[in-house]
Amino acid sequence: MDLGLQGKTALITGASKGIGRATAMALALEGCDVHLVARSARDLEDAAAGIRAASMAKVKISALDLSVSDNVTQLCRDNPNIDILVNNAGAIPAGTIESVDEQTWRAAWDLKVFGYINMCRATYANMRGRCGVIINIIGTGGERPMTYYAAGAGGNAALMGLTRALGGRSTQDGIRVVGINPGMIETERLVTMQRTQADLKFGDPERWRELLDPDFPPGQPEHIADMVAFLASDRSANTTGTIITIDGGGCSR
Repeated sequence: MDLGLQGKTALITGASKGIGRATAMALALEGCDVHLVARSARDLEDAAAGIRAASMAKVKISALDLSVSDNVTQLCRDNPNIDILVNNAGAIPAGTIESVDEQTWRAAWDLKVFGYINMCRATYANMRGRCGVIINIIGTGGERPMTYYAAGAGGNAALMGLTRALGGRSTQDGIRVVGINPGMIETERLVTMQRTQADLKFGDPERWRELLDPDFPPGQPEHIADMVAFLASDRSANTTGTIITIDGGGCSR
């Protein structure tokens, strides 16, 4: 299926690993030029090299901490003609309200919650009056809140609300805003979260594999990346202000 993305420019945050890296690759293979943003220059260079080897895409990288508002402002000022924004940066730690201290909680929200908000604000202003798509990679923590993921439940629910609030009217400005809620996806982040939960449940983080259900294994980053490419295309021209859940049915069990 030709998604008609040839010649588009996509900016992907959190693009050095996992879902972000897979998304950048998927968009590059569909003909987009891609701008990868993350904090680690070394990891970005590695991701960019892989994309250049597999596609004809122009690849740009920016090593930035998007929890710093001035970095977001400068990034968007320097790149006003982005056609597709994929917000993916940030990993809110697992833990109960007692176990996640205020400093950790605020730092996580500064990157994921306020980072997304600031990227949406600046990019929306740049896209207004021309066709553009903003895709927020959020997470099922806000859809199915759980005690052991208190900070993520609140943060993800906020981003789901933001996505719906923007996307409900954004087509008046030529923009679509959609979200994806990944469930368990096989990334380094999954292992980190499972280790935290295993420590809480068993007192031993090394027992994290016992928390995985063999009947419902984690998904792959490419499952999310392919949906991003589809949602970014005109094949999804009537999709905005909504959240797509990709979790192997987890929220329905």
